[in-house]
Amino acid sequence: MSRVVQKFGGSSLADLACMRRAAQLVAQRWHEGWQVVVVVSAMGGRTDDLLALASEASKAHAPASAETDALLATGEQESAALMTLCLHHIGLKARSYTGWQIPVETCGAHGNARVQQIATANVLATLQEKAIAVCTGFQGTTSNGERITTLGRGGSDTSAVLLAAALEAERCEIFTDVEGVYTTDPRIVTTARKIATIDYEEMLEMAALGARVLETRAASAAMRFRVPLLIRSTFSESPGTSVSATDKTMEQRSVTALAYSDKDAKIALVGLDNTPGIAAKVFAQLALNNISVDMIVQGTTQDEKKAHITFTVAKTDLENACVALEEIRTDAPFQELRCDDKVIKISLIGAGMNSYAGVASRMFRTLADKGINIQIIATSEIKISVLIAADYLELAVRSLHAVFELQKETSSPLSSPLSSPLSSPLSSPPSSPPSLSKSTAR
Repeated sequence: MSRVVQKFGGSSLADLACMRRAAQLVAQRWHEGWQVVVVVSAMGGRTDDLLALASEASKAHAPASAETDALLATGEQESAALMTLCLHHIGLKARSYTGWQIPVETCGAHGNARVQQIATANVLATLQEKAIAVCTGFQGTTSNGERITTLGRGGSDTSAVLLAAALEAERCEIFTDVEGVYTTDPRIVTTARKIATIDYEEMLEMAALGARVLETRAASAAMRFRVPLLIRSTFSESPGTSVSATDKTMEQRSVTALAYSDKDAKIALVGLDNTPGIAAKVFAQLALNNISVDMIVQGTTQDEKKAHITFTVAKTDLENACVALEEIRTDAPFQELRCDDKVIKISLIGAGMNSYAGVASRMFRTLADKGINIQIIATSEIKISVLIAADYLELAVRSLHAVFELQKETSSPLSSPLSSPLSSPLSSPPSSPPSLSKSTAR
């Protein structure tokens, strides 16, 4: 039998009415003859409520800890039990699994654990009984099984993709409150177009660059294990967006989508000594404080005696980054430290970008014509990102979306949607993908 993993996010499980609608989607798949594994997030807003309780109990910001994870995991456990009861109500056989019952074994990093392996025997036994397995997302257990761990924000997406890989499912369906992946944010550009099919690499870049439809770790896992994804709405009959490997020998449009992120802040170190190793000292200090750096640009004064380094960090790391840099001012002297959190990163994304000349110049000319100054530029084979002042977000997004005609369908065969994605399986993943599974029951 074909096997599918269906993941429902918090907005899809906001209340019992939403839960019952999700249960009907599960039932539809089961009646079509699929073996169905369901992965659930906590009900909408529940994780934030639990975090607030943890903070109140500790009289401070709740740190990542074993007890915090134990508390947060109850949100998904609640959803799994309620979803199972909803399935029972419509006459389907189902049982729920927590992360430790599957089990999903992770490293011991509370609050941001990484999955090491997933046992499949228990879930497979449920499927063989012609029942539906309802699994908690977001959580796992330490390797010795003694403590609950959580995977961090958006961890349910990652749970679903990795479970699909371990179970060798034909596909993983991500149900959310949007109808799929769009060429850009439709709240800003009303003509934004839903993308029928998108490449793994493009989806990964979009997730990393601010598109909120799929978490970065989930997109990375799907690409690594070649798990076909279908992203669609719980509340619409729209066919959604399929994510899979595409044939790179076929023609692709230069730009597939436009993403933006408002999560970045800019730091400029002015007047550093222009000597070998100065940049290494700066970024080593940030690394010691667990601060990740994204876009970087370096320049020198006309006499080349002084250097200027500008880079971006997450807004949440800005204060800590400034403190850390002040600590090395004696060892790596600089004249001035400038910080700016009113910036936006805008990115053009397209797997076919490197085969088309002039994409960058067209992007930069469009922004210049609108009077928008570019502060930092970063590129890769399938993306061009720029940092601009936050005040220009909507103008920049609308202008670039129009110039690259993203609202138009492409004639490329790659744009053809899957036929009836709710009734026909996607092609099977390549044979012998990297394995996460461990068959031992526990």
